[in-house]
Amino acid sequence: MKDKTVNKQFKIDGMHCAGCSAAVERALKRVPGVTEAVVNLTTESAKVIYDPILVPEDAFEKAVDAAGYSLRQEETETEEDSEAELSRDKKKVREAKKGLLIAWGLTIPIILWMIPEMFFGYYFLGHWGHTLGMFLLSLGVLLVPGRETLVGAYKSTIHGSPSMDAMIALGTLSALTTGILAILNMAGLAPAFHNFSGIAGMIMAFHLTGRYLETKARGRASSAIKKLLTLGAKEATIQRDGLEIKVPVKNLKVGDIMVIRPGEKIPTDGNILEGSCEMDESLVTGESMPIPKSAGDPVTGGTINLNGLIKAEASKVGKDTFLNQVIRMVEEAQTSKVPIQAFADRITAVFVPIVMLLALSTFLIWYLFPDLLRPVILWAASFIPWIDPTLGRGAMALSAAIAVLVIACPCALGLATPTALVVGSGKGAEKGILIRKGSAIQILKQVDTLFLDKTGTITEGKPGVTDLIPGAGYSERQLLSFAGGLESASEHPLAKAVVDHARKTETPLPGNSSFKAVPGKGVQGLVGGREVLVGTQDYLGSQGIVLKETDLLQAERLESQAKTVLFVAVQGEFAGLIALRDTLKPDSKEAINSLRQEGLRIIMLSGDNERTAKAVAEEVGIEEVIFRVLPQQKAGLIQKEREKGSIVAMVGDGINDAPALASADVGIALGTGTDIAIESGDLVLTQGSLTGVLKSITLSKATFRKIKQNLFWAFFYNVVMIPLGILGMMHPVLAEIAMAMSSLNVVTNSRRLNRVKL
Repeated sequence: MKDKTVNKQFKIDGMHCAGCSAAVERALKRVPGVTEAVVNLTTESAKVIYDPILVPEDAFEKAVDAAGYSLRQEETETEEDSEAELSRDKKKVREAKKGLLIAWGLTIPIILWMIPEMFFGYYFLGHWGHTLGMFLLSLGVLLVPGRETLVGAYKSTIHGSPSMDAMIALGTLSALTTGILAILNMAGLAPAFHNFSGIAGMIMAFHLTGRYLETKARGRASSAIKKLLTLGAKEATIQRDGLEIKVPVKNLKVGDIMVIRPGEKIPTDGNILEGSCEMDESLVTGESMPIPKSAGDPVTGGTINLNGLIKAEASKVGKDTFLNQVIRMVEEAQTSKVPIQAFADRITAVFVPIVMLLALSTFLIWYLFPDLLRPVILWAASFIPWIDPTLGRGAMALSAAIAVLVIACPCALGLATPTALVVGSGKGAEKGILIRKGSAIQILKQVDTLFLDKTGTITEGKPGVTDLIPGAGYSERQLLSFAGGLESASEHPLAKAVVDHARKTETPLPGNSSFKAVPGKGVQGLVGGREVLVGTQDYLGSQGIVLKETDLLQAERLESQAKTVLFVAVQGEFAGLIALRDTLKPDSKEAINSLRQEGLRIIMLSGDNERTAKAVAEEVGIEEVIFRVLPQQKAGLIQKEREKGSIVAMVGDGINDAPALASADVGIALGTGTDIAIESGDLVLTQGSLTGVLKSITLSKATFRKIKQNLFWAFFYNVVMIPLGILGMMHPVLAEIAMAMSSLNVVTNSRRLNRVKL
C-alpha cells in the first residue's frame, strides 16, 4: 500500500524563544493524523508530515492559533513571494532595533536616577518626583517597546505553555507593582513599601537587547530561496502554430516546444528534439567542463546553452523541475533540528515553570507561615542593612517573591549565547570567516567527518593549461600562438583557458578569420593566413590530419592524468597537443593534510568521472572519493552519514552543493563560489581557501568555550541567589545589580574572544 502522507511547510509568526517553538511543535503533533512535526525557531518555520484524509485544511492554523501564535502558508514558487518574505524579515529587524533604542532611551535615565538614591540617599526631584518618575519611565518601557513581550507572555500563559516572555513579564510587572504600592503609600493609602519599579524597565531593556540580536540573526532565513529562484529563466521562446512567441516561464506547459539560442538559459526541464550544442551544466554537476548535447538528450532548467540552436520539448514544469526540487531540499534541510536546539528546548521547558513555581511557593510560605522563616530574617537583620523585619506578612511575601522573580530573570542566560556569537563572528569576519547561523559555531567543534566538493573547493573551478607539447617543427610558443589566435573567437571555457594562458605568458595572438565551430568537436579558421584546427582527436581525423603513434601515446598519457587534451593542426599537419585541467588551489594539499591531522575523516565528492576524481584525490592525499554524484545524491550521502552518528561538515561552492550544505550539521560555503551556496552555508569563507576551515574549527572551539563559561556563570548566579531571595535576604535592587553584573560579566567574557589567534 502506498504511503499517502503529505510533507508541508509553513511559516510561524510570534515565536521568540525555544519555549515558543516547543509549544508550537506540541500543538501541531496533537493534531490527529500528524505523524511528524518539526518547528525551527531560526527559520521561523514548521515542517509537518500528515495524512491529508484525516487532517482538514484549516487544522494546522487552528492548532497554532490555539497555542498563541499565527501560521501563514510558505510559498517559494515565485521571486515575488520570496521578495515579500525578505521584506517581512527586514521589517522585523527594523522593529526590533526601534524597540531596543526606545527601551534604552527610557532606561538610561532610570539608571542615572537610581544611582544617587542607592549610594548617597539623594532623591532627584524629591521623594515624590523620584518615585513617580521611576514608575512612569518603566511603565513607558513596558507599554511601548515591551508591549509585544507582554502580549506574548499573556498568550503563552493562557494556552498553558509559559515561555521566557512569561518570566520577563512576571518579573517586570511584579517590580512595577511595587511602584504603585509606593505611590499609594505616599498618598496614605497603603503600607510602606520600597519602590522597585525602576528594575522593571532595566529587565525589559536587557531582554530587548537579546531579542534584537536574535531577530537580526534570523532575518536572513529566506535569502537562500530567493537566490535559487533568480537562477531560472524569466521568459521562454516557444513554437505555437508555426510561430515563435515569448511567454513567461510560469506559463509553460508540458509538451511545449522551446527554442533555445546560444547564450540563453534553458527555461524548464525537457528533452532536445532538434539541433546540437554544448551545455554549461555546472548548476547540476558543479563541473566547469561543458557537456555536448544533441537530439534525444535531456536538458535541465537553469542550465545554459553555450552554442548551437536547439529545440526542446518541455517535460517538467513548476514544482516538478530540478530547480524547484533543489529549493525544496534546502527548505527541508533548514527546517530540520540541530542538537543544540533540543538541548535549549529541554532547559527552557524546565527553567521557566520551576522559577514561576518557586516564586509562587515563596509568596505562599511567607504569607501563610510568616513565623517559619522569621528567625532567619531577625538573624540576618543584624548584619544585612536592607532587611526590614517590621514589614507585614503581605509585604514580606510580595518582596521575597519579587526578589525571586528578579533574581531568576534570565537576562544573563539570554545574552550568554548571542554575545559570544557576536564577538566570535566579528573576530571571524576579520579573518574571512562569516558566521551565518549560530548553531554552526556550536557544532563545528564536534565535527568528525568532512565532505569536500572537488570543483571550486579543492580545485580552482575552471580549466587551465597544464601542458604544451609541440609537434615536429613547432615550438611551445608557436603552438600556443596558433591555437590561441583561433580560440580567441570562441566563447568556450576551454578556449578561454588557452587564450588566458597565452596572455599570461605574453604569447602573441594573431588575428583570425573564417572562424567555424563544430559543437562538441572543435573549431577551425584562418590564423595569420594559415588554416588552423583545434579540437578532439576524432575531429582532426575527420579533417584528414594524420596522427603518429607517438602523438597518440602522449595524448593517452595526459588523459590518464585526468586532463582534457586538445589536438592542434596547422596547414593540414599535426602541430601539437595542449592539455588542460581544473587546477588545484595553492593551499588545498596543505590544508587537507592539516585537517586530517586534526582527526577528521575526509571524503571528496565530485560530479566528475572516476578517473578525474581519483586523480585529484590522490594528488591532495584524500583516500575516500565518491564520483559522478548529483545534488540529490550528495545530500543523501550526508544524511546517511549523520544517521550513523557522525557529525558532518560539508564544504562547497556551487549551486549543486546547496542541498548538501543545508543537509550537513555544518555547511561551509566558499565565498568565491555562487551566491546560493553562500546563502545555504552556515559558515562562509570569503577567501575561498580550505585553510579557512581550520581557522573556523579553532574559532568554534574558542567561541563555544565562552558560551559554556557564560552559561555556567549565569546558572551559578541563579543557584546562589535564588535561595537568598526565598529566605527574604535579597533586596530586589541588589538582585538587579547582581543580575546586571552577571550580564556585564557575560559580555566582558565574550569580548575576550578577540584575543584568540586564528
